[in-house]
Amino acid sequence: MSHLYRLRQVRQAYGEPAPRVVLDLEALDIEAGEVLAVVGPSGAGKSTLLRLLNFLERPTSGTIEFDGQPVLADPPLAVLRRVTTVFQRPLMLSQSVYDNVALGLRLRGAMDGARVAAALAEVGLEALARAPAGRLSGGEMQRAALARALVLDPAVLLLDEPTANLDVKHQLDVFGVVSRLAHQDGLAVAAAIHDLDLAAEFCDRLVLLSRGSILAEGAPEAALTAEHLAEAFGVQARTYRDPFTQAMRLSLARGEHIA
Repeated sequence: MSHLYRLRQVRQAYGEPAPRVVLDLEALDIEAGEVLAVVGPSGAGKSTLLRLLNFLERPTSGTIEFDGQPVLADPPLAVLRRVTTVFQRPLMLSQSVYDNVALGLRLRGAMDGARVAAALAEVGLEALARAPAGRLSGGEMQRAALARALVLDPAVLLLDEPTANLDVKHQLDVFGVVSRLAHQDGLAVAAAIHDLDLAAEFCDRLVLLSRGSILAEGAPEAALTAEHLAEAFGVQARTYRDPFTQAMRLSLARGEHIA
């Protein structure tokens, strides 16, 4: 795998006259061909990190390199087009699924029906291409949003709570597609996600944020220890192996919170 992002001494602060630091990262690399989960309690800095990665913001201090090149205040269009973000519920509900997926290509003046059809097939929505997006289920909407990102052939896919409000089957569908694209096609995926069990099962590496800094980073077993979960979330937890999938799972002690 190769580095697509290298973040060094990145700090993001807001407000005047005494800026409040919301993200303070010593070092973070993101690789091609991996699924990276960004986890942590609310307010830990997950959304801020995503905004930095998709170049919607520039850090207050520090450096971000993309594909070996420093990212300047105004990244070139060629760089911006290599990174795509899937937000929650981003579809035009009155338009067809096909038109939603084709939107980015049309805006770029590069409409290609074969690419749209391939993206729909990738997420299993070819049969619903002409259906109004407003009639889709929550899981189908999320897969359509994923197809709209994939049709642009990005190098990086950023996901903002991709399985929020989805049932178990649709959660598995979305992460199944994402994992396949990363591991087979070399896509770099970074997902801000609240569901720690999903993160542990489908993501190759986790970054656990707490108070804007990286508390732990690594494989699920290394990042989601009882000690790290207690410090980040203030809960008592144990980890175990699911006997059916062999994935790591978390068991939280009811009513036992750490002050």
